Amino acid sequence: MDMEQAVIWTIPFLALAVVFEMGVSIRRGRKTYRTNDTLASLSQGLISQLVNACTPLLQIGIYALVFATLGYQAESPFWHTWYGFAIAVVLFDFCEYWLHRAGHEIAVFWAAHAVHHQSEELNICTALRQESQNALLGWPFYLPMALVGVPPEIFGFSYLFVQYYQIWAHTEQVGKLGWLDGVLTTPSNHRVHHAVNDCYVDRNYGGLFVLWDRLFGSYAVETERCVFGTRTPLRSLNPLRAIVQVYGALLHDAWHAQRWQDKLKVFTMPPGWRPTDVAQRFPQAPFSVVRERYDPPATGAARAAAIALFLATAVGCGFFLWDAETMDSTTRFLWMAVLLVPLCGVGWLLERRPGNRRVDQRAPGGVDAASRASPLPPLGRAD
Repeated sequence: MDMEQAVIWTIPFLALAVVFEMGVSIRRGRKTYRTNDTLASLSQGLISQLVNACTPLLQIGIYALVFATLGYQAESPFWHTWYGFAIAVVLFDFCEYWLHRAGHEIAVFWAAHAVHHQSEELNICTALRQESQNALLGWPFYLPMALVGVPPEIFGFSYLFVQYYQIWAHTEQVGKLGWLDGVLTTPSNHRVHHAVNDCYVDRNYGGLFVLWDRLFGSYAVETERCVFGTRTPLRSLNPLRAIVQVYGALLHDAWHAQRWQDKLKVFTMPPGWRPTDVAQRFPQAPFSVVRERYDPPATGAARAAAIALFLATAVGCGFFLWDAETMDSTTRFLWMAVLLVPLCGVGWLLERRPGNRRVDQRAPGGVDAASRASPLPPLGRAD
């Protein structure tokens, strides 16, 4: 069974977890699901799987090559024991910590990772909103595992273990968990990570263990109400716009920067850094944590059509992913291109205003005039 098939087998369990979280949130009167936000997150999840299927060289190919040529005791049975697998998981989580930290502290890495943070809700579907471009830059971070001899199949299962562990941490329905919050990535810790509050930015990168954050100075405790999303809101349900938003901003600043050093630094400095001359010519509004969620008022018919289109596309993605390993590269890319079209259609339907006009008007200050105000999310407590 390949990685894509393993992911497909988990879909029923993920669906049950989503339904359960929805039920809990409704019972508590703390709803954290909206149709448009949920479909946008799930669309990004499908796109990430499509890209993974089309880039096997970056996903596992280079790792396997390094393992075969440079791996220490490449045939050692140690990694196939339970304790060998446990060590592999810890090694993966350590490598993941540094990739995740680069994703927040280096602009070009943030351009890929930002997709995961664009949702203005925090729920299990947010966990599935995975970035599709991380493989293009992220694969070198895991090569130390190949060098110490972790076999590719053990690396793959370590990846799945850490990724699936993190799903439960994306929720507002679980409060603080005492001493566990100081050791593991828990919902309280991960709410901090997804928040845009000044005291929370660039904190709690750990995937499985938050001990890395405590060791390397990036840990923060949840102390105030979290506001989710990105500091430059996406304000769109178009999945392709979500992917290219930050790249476009970086290319804009690099193009207009006068000094060649600044053109390079646009991509290598922390997110938000801008050359002085560019910032003066193209000023941006100051960040405010008080803002409205992007929630365009699509009709009931549009929402129903978007749900139906998404489900049909998800089935198509499932058939593709199940057989992707048997296809050549050209066929895989054709499948991906075809399946991207209806996913864009889902976003288009959800942004149609009553009267068949797309939501694109903006009020002064950059707030969409058609957005409905929503209350800020509460501080995560189990009540």
